[in-house]
Amino acid sequence: MTLGSLIGKGNLRPEMSADEKAWFEEELKEQLDRYETIVKEQEALSAEREQWVADFLHRIQTRGYHWHAENRRVIPKEEIRPRDGRLLQVIY
Repeated sequence: MTLGSLIGKGNLRPEMSADEKAWFEEELKEQLDRYETIVKEQEALSAEREQWVADFLHRIQTRGYHWHAENRRVIPKEEIRPRDGRLLQVIY
């Protein structure tokens, strides 16, 4: 049986002491602050990221890419799905 199990009777998770609760709250605040910092940094790169995508699409439509050894394939514009207007989302 695990600590969070619903099968067992009662709460098997021990109560946190005041010091543990204070530590937990402090850690949570620090993690949220780090998360907000990362989000701001990623949002600041949005314009540059859009340019990277545009450069990549241009490159594969003009030069193509090597799919095996010396074999190169150029992707026609019809094969590239059009953007739907949403911002690029970074998963981290």
